[in-house]
Amino acid sequence: MRRCAASSRAVTEMREDMNEPLVSIITPTYNHEAFIAECIQSVLDQSYAHWEMIVVDDGSSDRTGEIVRAFSDRDPRIRYLHQANVGVFRLCETYNRAFAESRGEYIAILEGDDLWEVDKLQRQVSALESHSECVLAWGKARVVNRDRSEILRELPEEKAKEKKYYANQPPGSFLNILLYVNCIPAMTLLIRRQALQRMGGFIQSHGLPLVDIPTLLSLSLMGEFFYDPQPLGCWRHYIGQTTKTYLADSLKKASALSLQFYDALDPKIQSRLVVNRDSIKKYFHSAVQIAYARMGRYKLIQKDAAGARKDYVAAMFYCGACNPLWRLRSLIGYLFSFFGWDVEGLARTLGRPSYKS
Repeated sequence: MRRCAASSRAVTEMREDMNEPLVSIITPTYNHEAFIAECIQSVLDQSYAHWEMIVVDDGSSDRTGEIVRAFSDRDPRIRYLHQANVGVFRLCETYNRAFAESRGEYIAILEGDDLWEVDKLQRQVSALESHSECVLAWGKARVVNRDRSEILRELPEEKAKEKKYYANQPPGSFLNILLYVNCIPAMTLLIRRQALQRMGGFIQSHGLPLVDIPTLLSLSLMGEFFYDPQPLGCWRHYIGQTTKTYLADSLKKASALSLQFYDALDPKIQSRLVVNRDSIKKYFHSAVQIAYARMGRYKLIQKDAAGARKDYVAAMFYCGACNPLWRLRSLIGYLFSFFGWDVEGLARTLGRPSYKS
């Protein structure tokens, strides 16, 4: 009886809001049994009720599917799709499967280990309804540790020299940031369906284990962005995530993507940009070195001293080790790996956040 009552309330809410634009929420998930219930509940708690949530389970081996099905049984707006595991290097297939199943005028992204603030959709739908020139809305996210007991930082950091590009005015301006680094937390995105359709859906290229950067590069040429400085949700960061496992390799591939995209730009757009080919190469030259150092630290936390030493050596000698500070940090990490010392304890002593978070 409880299940029927909950389902009835959901249908009533949906009917009352049929005059509002439908939002389709794409939720890729894999072995997120510890997080998926909180993720879905944050959608159920939204002040904006006219949505559908399409959860694509990429062959989870834990209780993720069971948990999602329990929610979908109670609320018809939640749809559960299961598939054999294709992994992050075919992530585009997962996203576009959900996109093909979706019906909404707007497309939101919420991966299975993240969650939203209660007014996230309401704020962004209102923004896009009022700004027809914008192809997407995005905003700030709180970066939290695994159990959300600590807010590590907020992204983007709103640096003055970058903030002027957040609205992507004129279209293409955001490339001054995006050709270096993606400061848009994917879980804050709300994208017009028509824009994604014009591109043929989500894009994945250069062997990257992600879809956001290639997709955003194309969207940046299609219209303006709406930026909301209020935190719209929580983005979990923890050891074992794909972005940490493939960090250096992903940056090398992102460099190739950025350079190819820049070279293909209309010369008129290139002439308006501050970024250029040399600055892109210089940025990634340093970023890859830092990535190797960070990967070494992650492996130390996971008690993989041999793997950590390999990454620290790569950081010290990568392309001449262009960043002396990170070369020194890598040397310290390398020594700590030999003696079994606690590098996270040193970080805390120096007032820096521990990666164990």
